[in-house]
Amino acid sequence: MLVVEHDPDVIKVADHIVDVGPRAGSGGGAIVYEGSFTGLLKADTLTGKYMKRSLPIKEDFRSAKDKLSITKARVNNLQNVNVDIPKGVLTVVTGVAGSGKSSLINQVFLTQHPDAIVIDQSAVGVSTRSNPATYTGIMDDVRKAFAAANKVSPSLFSFNSKGACENCQGLGVIYTDLGALDGVKTPCEICGGKRFKDEVLAYKLNGKSITDVLEMTVEQALDYFDTVNIKEVVRRLQAMSDVGLNYLKLGQPLSTLSGGECQRIKLASELHKKGSIYVMDEPTTGLHMSDISHLLDIMNRLVDTGNTVIVIEHNVSVIKNADWIIDMGPEGGSKGGKVMFEGTPKQLLKAKHSLTGKYLQQHASDLSGRRTSNLVEVKPHCVT
Repeated sequence: MLVVEHDPDVIKVADHIVDVGPRAGSGGGAIVYEGSFTGLLKADTLTGKYMKRSLPIKEDFRSAKDKLSITKARVNNLQNVNVDIPKGVLTVVTGVAGSGKSSLINQVFLTQHPDAIVIDQSAVGVSTRSNPATYTGIMDDVRKAFAAANKVSPSLFSFNSKGACENCQGLGVIYTDLGALDGVKTPCEICGGKRFKDEVLAYKLNGKSITDVLEMTVEQALDYFDTVNIKEVVRRLQAMSDVGLNYLKLGQPLSTLSGGECQRIKLASELHKKGSIYVMDEPTTGLHMSDISHLLDIMNRLVDTGNTVIVIEHNVSVIKNADWIIDMGPEGGSKGGKVMFEGTPKQLLKAKHSLTGKYLQQHASDLSGRRTSNLVEVKPHCVT
């Protein structure tokens, strides 16, 4: 059986492990390790390193500023649930699959609190013209900067407008319909896939054309726009970097992003807001262990700047880093739909009727380092 997986509990029971890296995007694509789990723990790879790191149960918790109530929840298997979610803290909603946690938050809470900002893994754009630069609003500032530097219209630097290659209409490719067969996509023979007219590519900003900029990764663009001194672009790029998207190209079609990448780019576009309620649906899905530390840092930053964060999650690292936990169960389907526990992660360790509590206790009590493999190091956040 071949399994593509990030979950450490799955990794450690594998007979043979193939670790791909060393990083993501253009920094990846190589086999960095092959062998047993024991060998992986000794390997100098990101996966090997993070399999050995651990996070203790959080000791200091933020104090709630108010509460958000869920009342008489009866959707799906929910059994007339009444529960309060504290404001101004990081709340994690846990439970086995089918326990009712998604029904509680996505169907009931969001109906009763429609102003919440939802960050899930749904697609962020269906257009082939959409990319990280357009989605985050960076492209508007980039166009203006190119226009000001060259004393021309900003519309020239849009592949949806005047500057677009007329042959491919700014798509960079030509689609050929083959009737009953699948269509064929080939690079535009006029612009060579660059999407713009030659006259537009002649205009430069600090030595780079608009296509050069769209070919930059977030990491490369951060250095470039810092030099150009466009602060708003730098701020938005930094947000993408903070959520672990350094490797994405600014002009990469959004249709090529994974569910986890979609979730993170949504998160990056919302990081500047304050006083909001954020709902995140299993944000660690598809994330490598090394990325989860970034995600936890971002969640804590959101709370520290006055927001309320509610996370539906199974990941032990996220559960241990919560200020408050609501555990659903006791099991799934018709045997679930009840609140089994409300409290801090430390209190959850003593919850006798919670499957999550038993699993957390198993991880916390084993000091061998082998069963704490999915825990990562994060910066401490104390009571505010």
